Amino acid sequence: MPDIADRSTVDALRADFRARLAAASSDRDLKTLNDEFLSRKTGSVTTLLKSLSALPADARREFGQLVNALKTEIESALDDRRAALASSRPPAGAVDVTLPSRQIPIGRVHPLMRVRQQVEDIFARMGYEILEGPEVEDDYHNFEALNMPADHPARDMQDTLYLGAPIVGGTWGAHTGPLPEAQVRAATLLRTHTSAMQIRYMKTFPPPVRIIVPGRVYRRDDLDLSHTPMFQQFEGLVVGSGITLADLKGTFQAMLRELFGEVNVRLRPSFFPYTEPSAEIDISCQSCAGSGCGTCKQTGWIEILGSGMVHPAVFEAVGYDPEQVTGFAFGMGIERVAMLKYGVDDIRLFYENDLRFLEQFPPL
Repeated sequence: MPDIADRSTVDALRADFRARLAAASSDRDLKTLNDEFLSRKTGSVTTLLKSLSALPADARREFGQLVNALKTEIESALDDRRAALASSRPPAGAVDVTLPSRQIPIGRVHPLMRVRQQVEDIFARMGYEILEGPEVEDDYHNFEALNMPADHPARDMQDTLYLGAPIVGGTWGAHTGPLPEAQVRAATLLRTHTSAMQIRYMKTFPPPVRIIVPGRVYRRDDLDLSHTPMFQQFEGLVVGSGITLADLKGTFQAMLRELFGEVNVRLRPSFFPYTEPSAEIDISCQSCAGSGCGTCKQTGWIEILGSGMVHPAVFEAVGYDPEQVTGFAFGMGIERVAMLKYGVDDIRLFYENDLRFLEQFPPL
């Protein structure tokens, strides 16, 4: 019989295996245990079996039975644990809902839409109604009702994208001479501004009026650093009793300071056929704080929008009495605001869908 030390060696090995088996949670763990205890060359149980030849003949049989029993026990325990692990796995193709989900990239709001939302929010809090109008317009609403005579430069075909008009012997695009007034009024076009919706609104609703009209507009412009054939703008209109130029200035002092921060605002005389008097509105250059730089062309000011008091001829075209009401109108390019707000010097970046550019704008 082997002495107690021999028996305790088997018992210690068994206890070590059971503890290691309890902690095993994968096929890899079980393979490690199999190699450490049953490997033909270095396994702990295999080493004990190889030591039998050194024992006396009368002890070899009993000790061999103990070691072989341990080997069988380990093999059986490993098989049982493999089966248990296999049964706990989900079937092929199943989804483990406990696994962490894939990280889905967070989308960005396009910078032009960010500006539009900000502008709409500012005016909505001022009590303005937000409208959208048709992008395909007629000459009357786009030009004539806005006090633009037939020879106004804005009617030049280099500026306006006409879709067609009934002309004897050809189409609008093939016509080179002056058209009769009736055919001009019948012409359809892609709107050059959203002011046409102001006419449609005033023809439908009586004063008071307080609206802004954002949307896409179209011009026959070349695509370059600061121009594009399709761009976005918003135009607004306020009509009521006793509306003055001071209301216009106060509105944009509040609006532009909320949009750009603490900036100075000034009105500069200008001309638009549908307003009188007309004014360009400038803000102090944020790049140089008004001291003069390349961005503002050394003036300290940056033009931001056009505005003015509604021309009486526009009121007459929609049936409003210019003796009873006054109002102001304004228009601003969304791309221009975005370029100034975010320091973008090429308008084409807004339309190229380059993720390297768009991902610079954090999620809202």
